[in-house]
Amino acid sequence: MTTQFEQYPDGILRIDTGYLRPGFAASYLLVEGGEAVFIETGPTLAVPVLLQALQQVGISRAAVRAIIVTHVHLDHAGGAGALQRHLPQAELLVHPKGLRHLLDPGKLQAGAEAVYGAEQFARILGGITPADPERTRAVVDGEAFVLNGRPLVMIDAPGHANHHHCVWDARSGGIFSGDAAGISYRVFDHGEEIVLQPATTPVQFDLQASHQTLDRLAALGGGWNFVTHFGRIPFTERLTAQLHRLLDQFAALSAVHQGEALQEALQQLSWQEVQRVGGGGMR
Repeated sequence: MTTQFEQYPDGILRIDTGYLRPGFAASYLLVEGGEAVFIETGPTLAVPVLLQALQQVGISRAAVRAIIVTHVHLDHAGGAGALQRHLPQAELLVHPKGLRHLLDPGKLQAGAEAVYGAEQFARILGGITPADPERTRAVVDGEAFVLNGRPLVMIDAPGHANHHHCVWDARSGGIFSGDAAGISYRVFDHGEEIVLQPATTPVQFDLQASHQTLDRLAALGGGWNFVTHFGRIPFTERLTAQLHRLLDQFAALSAVHQGEALQEALQQLSWQEVQRVGGGGMR
C-alpha cells in the first residue's frame, strides 16, 4: 500500500500528490540545512498535501527556496503557481520553452478542458494559477540551483516533451527524471523486479530524442531514478536497456496502429511486461 509520505536518505521526502489515485504521481521535497526545494507539484488540488509535507519535516514555508518542475504538463506543474503563493521566498524554475505557459496558463487550461471537459477538469485538477513573474524564471542546461551548498543541476531532456529537463542531485546520486526516464508503478513490483515503461502519450513525443536523453542520464552514473510516476527506483543498466527496448516497441506499434487500436496494442504490450516480471497481482 502506498503511503502519503515516504522518507528517503539524503533529506528527500516522496509525497503522493493524490492525482487520480494513490501511487500515481509524486512530488519530492529536498531538505538541506533547514532549507528546502520542491521538485514537481502535481495539480493545484495537491497544494494542501504539499504544505502538509513541510509540517511533516519541520520546515517553514519561508524556508522553501525553490519550486522546480520538470515540464509543464499538469500532473507535474499544474499546482506550481498556486503553491508559490504560499511560499514567500520560493523561486519557480522551469525549462525555457515552458516558462510562458506558467506565467500565462490559459492555453494549458483550454487544452485540458478540451480533453476532460470543464467540470471534470475542475474536479481532478482544480484549475491553474498563474505564476508570479517576479519570482519565476527559466533555467538552462547545466545550470545549478544551489540549496544551502547542495547543487541541483538542470539537464535538458527532450523526448517526452521538448520543454523537459531533469534534475541531477550528486548528493543522493539521484536523477529527478519527470517523464524522461520512464514510469514505474509500485503496484506492479514483484520482489526486486520492477516494470519500467516509456511515457509516450504527448503529441511532442520524439523517439530519437528519448533514446539520446536516456543515454545522457545513464552516463551521469547515478544510482537512483526518482520518477514522478512513481517513487524511487534503481537506475541500472538492465532497466535502462529495458526502457530502450520498449521505446522501440512502442514506436513500432504506433507505425501500424492508430486510435483505439493503438491504445489496445500498447496496453497489451504493457501488460505483457508486467506479467514478464511476475507483477500481475495488484498489491
